[in-house]
Amino acid sequence: MIVMAEHAGFCFGVRRAVDGITDALRRNSEVWTIGLPIHNPQEVARLEALGLRIASSESEIPPGAVVIIRAHGEALGVLASLKARGVTVEDMTCPFVKKAQDKAAELSREGYYVVLLGDKNHPEIKGILGHVNDSAGAEVVADENEALNVKHHTKIALVSQTTQREERLERVAGILTGKCTELHVCNTICKATSQRQEAARKLVRENSLEGVVLIGGKSSANTGKLRDILESEGVNVLWVEDERDLEAESGWLEGKNMIGIAAGASTPEWLIDKVKNIIAAKQEVPRGLSNS
Repeated sequence: MIVMAEHAGFCFGVRRAVDGITDALRRNSEVWTIGLPIHNPQEVARLEALGLRIASSESEIPPGAVVIIRAHGEALGVLASLKARGVTVEDMTCPFVKKAQDKAAELSREGYYVVLLGDKNHPEIKGILGHVNDSAGAEVVADENEALNVKHHTKIALVSQTTQREERLERVAGILTGKCTELHVCNTICKATSQRQEAARKLVRENSLEGVVLIGGKSSANTGKLRDILESEGVNVLWVEDERDLEAESGWLEGKNMIGIAAGASTPEWLIDKVKNIIAAKQEVPRGLSNS
């Protein structure tokens, strides 16, 4: 038996960005993004086949091109550089990410030292940092341990990467309380992230599962958080990017009759269906017979 998590696959922001790229490709022979549009290599390959071009920086984009700002958003400096190059910009920044950018910008203008909770190498965090007033200052902390190293400031604003866990945000906020006179906490974790995280817990707690297949890109931050949550619930987790990964680990399925499926917010539905169908086919094979 297969049990699906209540919330799995594309979130609103990712779906909006992918739909924006797809629509732009209907009107243009090629469109550009700076960096991967989403953290799912299979979906990226599908879009590239339609004409998507991926640049590592704005300097690689030819004048007059159509550029899609991905769901992760971009720094103000990058947006200004694109405008100066005379390109057509279609902004598909996730509204939740945009909220984090705006809050960081607003609070830094008000003199708050901005502490960002997240992965300093993640494009979303880089984009948010690019909206902070340089004179106010900012830094990124990955967890509670790094929060302990934040120096004392009169005013601190805590802003979160949208894919963080709420429990971690609360713990970091507790640490920063002792680092300032005034603390302003912005819960900028998106609803889709918390929905998928709670759905992962519910999937394990409400079903007698023998394992969970987690589907998502290995570079996807939100999928990684789902893996952590599932493992903290004590369930055996197999993280796969696609059906080929599942086939390579086919022995993992042996003897398991109750399997859950969860998927990150950047995992397309067509990929979830492929993995689900393979699991279902293997479960239908009579004992002692091969399904090859």
